[in-house]
Amino acid sequence: MRDFPDVPLRPFGYFVHHQGRGHAERCAAVVNALPEARPVRIFCARDDIFPPLRGNVTVKKLPSLFEAQGDEPRGAALLDTPDTTHCAPVGWSGIRDAMATMAQFFAAEAPELMIVDVSAEVAQLARLCSVPHVKILQHGDRSDVGHCAAYDGAAGLLAPFHADLAQESWNAWAEKTHYAPGLGVNVSLPKAKDARGTLKLGNRPMALVVCGGGGNGISEAALGVAARSYPQMDWITIGEVQRDWHATLPPNLKHKGWVDNAPDYIAAADLVISSTGNTTCAQVLTAAKPWIVVPEWRYFDEQVEKARALGRTGAALHLPHMPSSAHAWRAAIEQAQSQHDPVRQRALAGGAEAATRTAQWLGNLADRLWDRPEISTSLKEVHHA
Repeated sequence: MRDFPDVPLRPFGYFVHHQGRGHAERCAAVVNALPEARPVRIFCARDDIFPPLRGNVTVKKLPSLFEAQGDEPRGAALLDTPDTTHCAPVGWSGIRDAMATMAQFFAAEAPELMIVDVSAEVAQLARLCSVPHVKILQHGDRSDVGHCAAYDGAAGLLAPFHADLAQESWNAWAEKTHYAPGLGVNVSLPKAKDARGTLKLGNRPMALVVCGGGGNGISEAALGVAARSYPQMDWITIGEVQRDWHATLPPNLKHKGWVDNAPDYIAAADLVISSTGNTTCAQVLTAAKPWIVVPEWRYFDEQVEKARALGRTGAALHLPHMPSSAHAWRAAIEQAQSQHDPVRQRALAGGAEAATRTAQWLGNLADRLWDRPEISTSLKEVHHA
């Protein structure tokens, strides 16, 4: 048998959107699960949002692709945006510098993969520079030309949720999609009794309202109606709440604002009402609580489609908006409690193996693309949690 010399692995590139921390936490989970010998070059507009990263990983800070620097020409900004892009203003020096930095990386280090979480433009840049890319797949109406170009041109698609939450419109990409429920999310929760002790809650049932960080928060008036409709239950909100001067707030409704121990509140709750952010969904599915999901506004109706998927699979009661009356709240809560299926929820939640399996899938994909079939498995393998 011939002996082949060890050849150093070429790097993976990884573009990370800097809004919030979810993209960075997902990146860290994947990167830290890859072999130590695999170099990874991360590109992001912030370098202070990442959990600890293993050795052989660097973070290159880029100018933001979405935030102006103040020197942009007005005339160029008024040019039409083609259907092939989402956010590609003209005349931005920051965008030129960011894209040039990644293109120079492509030329200098010849990465085996470029993982994109998320930007249709960066995905297309990689493809135009002859670098295979893996695109994070998100819920929503992604039927526009820009998204389809990024998805159609991808070597693989990484979906950080269970395959049963897939949209029908993704069928064409089924063979190159890897599902990884729970990826990058800490889903270790305390026991309900311990959580209630930590929060110093009494014996009264507790409804938890989780408000996401990407929008304006949930209307306080709707929550006032809910709390007045269930005086025998404590109502607690965490996150941003939209204050309403006309809200009539009962004493069993308490706003906690942003907290560092959201898992304690979720574990302690008897009912959860939330939008459909990635971290919240993973934690509520793990806790397996009666659950009402109400989507917040997001680009491309991301939360609308995620809420529909959760409702369709029986994981949650999907409502298009907050109930606006006492009788509507009672009907919704009764339905959420009667249809609650904790076994189904836990099956969709995923687990700690998500990062390891994703790293294996990425390695196998790179082997296949760069003609190392003797150590590769089929690209057609799709993990269903």
